[in-house]
Amino acid sequence: MENGVGDIRRRESVPVKVGNVTIGGAAPIVVQSMTNTDTSDIDSTTEQVAQLAEAGSEIVRITVDREESAAAVPYIRDALLKRGIDVPLVGDFHYIGHKLLTKFPDCAEALAKYRINPGNVGFREKRDTQFSTMIEVALKYDRPVRIGVNWGSLDQDLLTDLMDRNAGSETPRETNEITREAMIQSALMSAERAQDLGMGPEKIIISCKVSEVQDLICVYKDLAQRCNYALHLGLTEAGMGSKGIVASTAGMAVLLQQGIGDTIRVSLTPEPGGDRTREVIVAQEMLQTMGLRSFLPLVTACPGCGRTTSTVFQELANKIQLYIRKQMPEWRENYDGVENMVVAVMGCIVNGPGESKHANLGISLPGTGEEPAAPVFIDGEKAMTLRGKGIAEEFQRIVDTYVDTHYEKRI
Repeated sequence: MENGVGDIRRRESVPVKVGNVTIGGAAPIVVQSMTNTDTSDIDSTTEQVAQLAEAGSEIVRITVDREESAAAVPYIRDALLKRGIDVPLVGDFHYIGHKLLTKFPDCAEALAKYRINPGNVGFREKRDTQFSTMIEVALKYDRPVRIGVNWGSLDQDLLTDLMDRNAGSETPRETNEITREAMIQSALMSAERAQDLGMGPEKIIISCKVSEVQDLICVYKDLAQRCNYALHLGLTEAGMGSKGIVASTAGMAVLLQQGIGDTIRVSLTPEPGGDRTREVIVAQEMLQTMGLRSFLPLVTACPGCGRTTSTVFQELANKIQLYIRKQMPEWRENYDGVENMVVAVMGCIVNGPGESKHANLGISLPGTGEEPAAPVFIDGEKAMTLRGKGIAEEFQRIVDTYVDTHYEKRI
């Protein structure tokens, strides 16, 4: 299946409908995220879901870990709908999901998808019964499930069996390789069990999440060859700040370039007081930078060097980027295609005019020792020169005018 970007060919997968969003098949790669609020706190969870959705998360997962959380879910869904937010909610279940889904039918109905972890859905003789209960509830409410295997909560019986067999082999494999195989088998056997219970592949999404980049690449390449289920992609604990961003991008970009992955989450640890929506922005920027999707206009800016000792271009690039992100909800509602716009904010004469000509809109600010003038390029042609202290505001108005005159207005 052609993805329409370079030579990337998307892996064939069965499309899954999650609320008003389609994952897999020919659908665009979906960005999702997860709240870190106590779900029983209806107000704070509603607010964070709203923030994530408004930032661009197309699906939001919430923890459903106890009765108070399950009871809160329908109220959260209703509060979001009153605010005009119809983002699909996914319930993240561990250990007692079978009890919560049966005891709280309003929760089961309010959720658009259930996440099941085969490693802790039940143990030994209870595993099949409790897994089956969750699948039966999903069938009752016509809900898809994500069978989400995690490196840190893997089915220990299965892992031990594979390790024992490997130890007795004449050519034993590395421990990591056996662990990855256990994850894949756990996911695929659980999916097969769900199908035996009557669930079609169009209701099943699979993930095998690890915390190391090379393991992520290996496990998903193998998994993609062994099934055609839609795949949820991401590191399970990416980390904080630049480490988390780099790790997530390094791993997922390799797989996405090979056409593997139907929905992604960047699992960043927020810095103290940090914004949870950052993980959504990183996921969007990853997909857009790779040319896989467009979410909002890109701002190209040079890194700066000895020619750009002035901070004017840095300040302008930041102002324009923040302004575009602020305006994007209104632009998206009123204009078709505005998310494909490219704006260049450059710091000196070396690359400034050239980069500006390649963008829809570009401005080349004066570097050290250059004439205090900023040529503006529109669709590759020099249109004007800005001077003085109000360059940022003037360029902002030029951006507004360009959007209004170059993109088709929605009626």
